Amino acid sequence: MIAFLTAHIALVFAALAVFCVVVYVLADGLDLGVGILFLAAPRDADRDVMMASIEPVWDGNETWLVAGGTLLLAAFPAGYYILLPAFYLPIVTMLFALILRGVAFGFRLQATRFRFVWDLAFAGGSILAALCQGLILGGLIDGVPVADGMFAGGPFSFLSLLGLLCGIGLIGGYALIGAGWLILKTEGRTQIFAREIAHAALILVAVMMLVVSGWSALTVPEVAARWFSLPNIVLLAPVPLVTLAVIVALWRGIWTGGEKRTFALALVLFALGLIGLVVSLWPYVVPRAVTVWDGLADPQSLTFISFGLAVVLPVVLAYQAHAYWVFRGKTLTEHGAYDAPDGAARPESLS
Repeated sequence: MIAFLTAHIALVFAALAVFCVVVYVLADGLDLGVGILFLAAPRDADRDVMMASIEPVWDGNETWLVAGGTLLLAAFPAGYYILLPAFYLPIVTMLFALILRGVAFGFRLQATRFRFVWDLAFAGGSILAALCQGLILGGLIDGVPVADGMFAGGPFSFLSLLGLLCGIGLIGGYALIGAGWLILKTEGRTQIFAREIAHAALILVAVMMLVVSGWSALTVPEVAARWFSLPNIVLLAPVPLVTLAVIVALWRGIWTGGEKRTFALALVLFALGLIGLVVSLWPYVVPRAVTVWDGLADPQSLTFISFGLAVVLPVVLAYQAHAYWVFRGKTLTEHGAYDAPDGAARPESLS
């Protein structure tokens, strides 16, 4: 086992980096999604329940953003010092948007007269963070200008139509995950709102998946070659076919399917989109410029990172699993109120 890991060390660290990104997107996606849906909620009581549903876990979800960035710096420094200046503006803007969300968590609960300001801050920070992530994603697919091993573009090189399309798609995808989370965690009128808006989010996700995939194939020859050349077109056909099946199952199950199944299908759909991204960009850290083998750090650094990961990753995973387990069940407001339909009894499953 050790011999295999040593021989394929670049693949191991690439897989760990992808793992951190996937966990961050799926975990933080649910609370970003709740924020994106925040202003669409019909009542202030719904917004209270929505925020309470993610309050115990949202900060732990963002741990994976730090982990992914740190792993990229330590394991693939060549990729880090090219990608950071290339996407400096959207990265910094995203971080300020996430900070704004965090501040809104603390202040909205205490605010009365100006609560709407913190509603706007929470929702606006969520939408802005998702849009910035989409601009970064679109820039990666388009390719980063590199000359002599350094970033060769300008501060606004990340701006592209593809990035904007990816941003809209991410907003829809996060909204779908957030709606699935609210279906799982709430009852009564808040859950009805979540089910209704989940259909709109699913339509947006499906359309943007098709548009982004088509636009990428038309404008980036390497992406078209990866998906449509032989034998790749046969080997990779299950990805879009399974994606279509999940979309159909999710559409049918938003009202009639189980709560856990609906949330799980939303996560699976988003994960399939990430798989498509990995297929399009592999094996590059910096698309069409630096591969995972070219950008790998020296053996001494990798050894040091390995010891750190062996300690940190299990601890973080255990902490998050414990947090989700402790706060399982339906969400209560700060006063213990349960948002059930008029006349309905409080379910016994609440914890």
